[in-house]
Amino acid sequence: MSTVADLIQHCPTLNGLPQALADRVAVQAQAMHAPPGTLLFDTGHACQALPLVVSGSIRVFKRAENGREISLYRVRQGELCIVTVSCLLGGDAYPATGYSETPISAIALPRPLFMALTENHPPFRQAVFHLFAERLSGLMQLVEEVAFRKLDQRLAALLAARAPVVHGSHQQLADELGSVREIVSRLLKQFEEQGWIKPGRERIDVLAAEALAAYAQPK
Repeated sequence: MSTVADLIQHCPTLNGLPQALADRVAVQAQAMHAPPGTLLFDTGHACQALPLVVSGSIRVFKRAENGREISLYRVRQGELCIVTVSCLLGGDAYPATGYSETPISAIALPRPLFMALTENHPPFRQAVFHLFAERLSGLMQLVEEVAFRKLDQRLAALLAARAPVVHGSHQQLADELGSVREIVSRLLKQFEEQGWIKPGRERIDVLAAEALAAYAQPK
């Protein structure tokens, strides 16, 4: 497995550190590796470190009491988890859940080290705030879609965006959209009857991405 020193080479947010901070990162940061399906944090858990993802993908989502889920965003190489950042800055517990979707490699920055980098290294602070703003904009767009866009339009937009092949089960699509499998399956059947998609096992072939994109537009 990669060491912290190896991982730092692939982490742009840690480039150009002053020697004192670079030495502190080398001592205090931890190499982090996880297989797919690993629970990385959960609602109510204490927030202790920020993962800087070097490879792989983390899915961050909100789960309701009835078990339904909705994806908030994904964290990939060069991106930050704003839920973790906000919890570290405020000293709060996690309000959401994070799982590794793929094998991941990351550098875990404990809270004292994260705060030191934010306070003492302007390029790191600027990168954090830039990615924070970018993520917040994406979450605002998600809120707008959930509140004002119909589920069939949101599903059509998702399929069009991921064409030509969408991998995953009906349940996974429902989780993405904050819905239930039965409703998503019924909508997919309608799209199939229109000739827009061809469902398969754990995949959907998109046959008419343009038609789906047009259907997704506000009416």
